[in-house]
Amino acid sequence: MKYLLDTNIISEARKPRGDGRVKRWISSVPVEDLYLSVLTLGEVRRGIGLLERRDPAQAGVYEAWLVTVLRDYADRIVPVDAEAAEEWGSVNARDPVPVVDGLMAATAKVRNMTFVTRNTSDVARTGARLLNPFDSSA
Repeated sequence: MKYLLDTNIISEARKPRGDGRVKRWISSVPVEDLYLSVLTLGEVRRGIGLLERRDPAQAGVYEAWLVTVLRDYADRIVPVDAEAAEEWGSVNARDPVPVVDGLMAATAKVRNMTFVTRNTSDVARTGARLLNPFDSSA
């Protein structure tokens, strides 16, 4: 099974005192089955840019982490393609969902992946397979 990780999942995994359930789940999955969306990279880059204004040193820490993420996931970064965009548009026309998470869920759905996110309620109606490792039953 292939998994598309939401930004909140990789962010939690990088925290020294991050949620143990998330860390255990990620450790239990073969690394070659973990993927990122280009949108996650954009969200992380945006966060670094915002942090740069108020805490340049901490922004530098996140920048170094992003370099590592880009290296580690280099061949497992998934684009939002036309099929995913159309899927998102169809779902969003019926029942609006948040744009970024909705596009990630649509990407997972059309690629037969599971979307791993803490925000399952935001994307439950997309029809994508979902997993919330923050949930102790995951």
